Amino acid sequence: MAQTNSALHSAPTLANRKELLLFGLSFVVFLVIALTGALLGRPWRTWLPGAEGVNGLFGGVKAAVYTFMSYVI
Repeated sequence: MAQTNSALHSAPTLANRKELLLFGLSFVVFLVIALTGALLGRPWRTWLPGAEGVNGLFGGVKAAVYTFMSYVI
């Protein structure tokens, strides 16, 4: 019989939910900042940490969120 790994089927812990919530909220906040800067024609990549070398909007926001989360967590 095949053995199953109980860690793969366990429910997410409270810490994982908090990290997911933090990622989601910071992504939305950084996305609003980036969209505002893009619509105003401003250099928004310099406003977000880690987004300086990324070309796309969503890629820059994701890089900024990962950089931000590495400082927080």
